[in-house]
Amino acid sequence: MKSIILLIATIAVATAADFQIDSQKSWLKLDCKATGHSWTAQVKEFSASISGDAATLAPSAANIAWKFSDIDSDEADRDEKMLDWLDASSHPTGSWKMTKQWKDSSGQQYVSGPLTIAGVSKEITIPVKAEKTDKGMSLDGDVWIDTTDFSLPIIRMVVLTVNPKVNIRFHLEGDVR
Repeated sequence: MKSIILLIATIAVATAADFQIDSQKSWLKLDCKATGHSWTAQVKEFSASISGDAATLAPSAANIAWKFSDIDSDEADRDEKMLDWLDASSHPTGSWKMTKQWKDSSGQQYVSGPLTIAGVSKEITIPVKAEKTDKGMSLDGDVWIDTTDFSLPIIRMVVLTVNPKVNIRFHLEGDVR
């Protein structure tokens, strides 16, 4: 009986893994829209970690954190206004931390946890896709948020309105540590 328990414990430990995120292969992007045009901003630097079951690709923990000053929309004036809008001088960072994960009856995997923007945290659920790579795994997610849920005002200037709904997309790729 002790041998069976030891074998089960060994198998459980062997499949649990931490993944070293590869910053060259990973990205975090924001798709934004305003009257008459749209743009994609990229978070140039961010930190991320994933732990999970290497065999089933079920994440057990995941975190992403970034500085708002690292968001680049390829237009410096827009980036400066965005930092003011986010009150980045008072709340310079944003983050998301997974608190649970599950699969629905069709096999779609979901993760949820608090997203913090401008000092306000809100629980969000993200459909994700986990895949095995040569040395580890990748995790892709895509979710729409409404920035007014984070107490951020809708930006209006004459006839221009920035849509408060923003699409957050990410690709995290890492090797087993």
